[in-house]
Amino acid sequence: MIQVILSPDIKEKMKTMILSKKQRLMILVPAGILVVLSLFFILRRIIPKAIKSSDCITITVEQGDVYEPIVATGTVEAENEVLIRSPYSSIIKQIIKEPGTRVLKGEVILVMEDERIKDEIDKLNDQLELKRNTLEKNKLNEFSTTVDLNYSEDVKKLNITSLRSQLSDEEQLLEVGGISPAKIVKTKQEINLAEKDLVMLKQKNSIRLKQLKAEEKGLNLGINIEEKELAEKVNTLVKMRLTAPSNGIILSISNKVGEKVEKDNVLIRMSDLSTFKIAGSVDDKLADYIKTGKNVYVVIDSERLPGRIGNVTPIIENNKIQFNVHLEEKSNPKLISNQNIVLWVVGNEAENAVRIKNLNIFEKEIPNVLYVLKNGEALRREIKIGIKNPDYLQVLSGLEAGEKVIIPKRGMSAFHNSSSVVVNN
Repeated sequence: MIQVILSPDIKEKMKTMILSKKQRLMILVPAGILVVLSLFFILRRIIPKAIKSSDCITITVEQGDVYEPIVATGTVEAENEVLIRSPYSSIIKQIIKEPGTRVLKGEVILVMEDERIKDEIDKLNDQLELKRNTLEKNKLNEFSTTVDLNYSEDVKKLNITSLRSQLSDEEQLLEVGGISPAKIVKTKQEINLAEKDLVMLKQKNSIRLKQLKAEEKGLNLGINIEEKELAEKVNTLVKMRLTAPSNGIILSISNKVGEKVEKDNVLIRMSDLSTFKIAGSVDDKLADYIKTGKNVYVVIDSERLPGRIGNVTPIIENNKIQFNVHLEEKSNPKLISNQNIVLWVVGNEAENAVRIKNLNIFEKEIPNVLYVLKNGEALRREIKIGIKNPDYLQVLSGLEAGEKVIIPKRGMSAFHNSSSVVVNN
């Protein structure tokens, strides 16, 4: 075996060369990794990523009003109070529905004694029967009198006709000298008196017939008056069972069983559940927003019922301001008496603004970047948000009405802040 003996200088040079290679490797490997990573991020931005449309939500940019809600609380109350008065002076016989009871329209609440009014109805029926009988007699009397009067007139007319015939005969006799002129004069006087007597008889007969008509009219008038009184009594008898005029809740009954109540005295107070209003309450720190006429929305489930503030109580109690809200849709079926609800009093408001729906994914963080769907791509847009409420976000810049905004269901991070993303069907 041949051994190579190296001088110390050569050994030192070889060590230096080996060390230089290691140093170069230590520099080149990290640099290569850095280049690869840089290319990855550059290509990631240049080459669009893809996402399925089924994994996204698409909303249309709208134009409409956006308001900032001032949150208050409220209770649903009946808008109208119904007062039921006593229909007749009588005694309370039975109370069927106690105060606090919910009643339906037509249900009996209270019963009053009705014996007295029944007696009055029987008496009126007897009086009416008597007057109807008198009227029938009067009609028969009128008919009989008319027959008699007509007969009298006919007799008078026949007498005049007979006298005129006699006069004609006497005039013929006078021509031949068979009668004196005095006889003709007498006959003419008798005809004249008979005619006057007929005229007077007709006048008397007319007056008598008018009297009979007046008596009949008086009897009919009396009957009509008593028939109306009877109808009122019968109607009052029905009302002696006091019923609910509408659905509602009985608030109070003024008297007890056995007590007498005068006619028209308020006997029952109840709430009318056909229409409602809201009794609102809000922290006194927000008093500047609570003004009469201010717009309010009643929040019931997903519905927003519009209304306006009515009366505002000037007194602060327990750091709260009380006010009433009058609704546009007072009979909405979702309104229930004594129901506690949330009120949104309209604070700052933007009319005819560009807006998007406020989705659940915006609850944690209001977006400053959104993606607009255009020609199968989601294009990145920087936006600026203004007024917001649980329903809508006002978009001050970055979007236009009519554009389609696409949002991944798992959140905006799915787009990795890319400038564009391909959206596959």
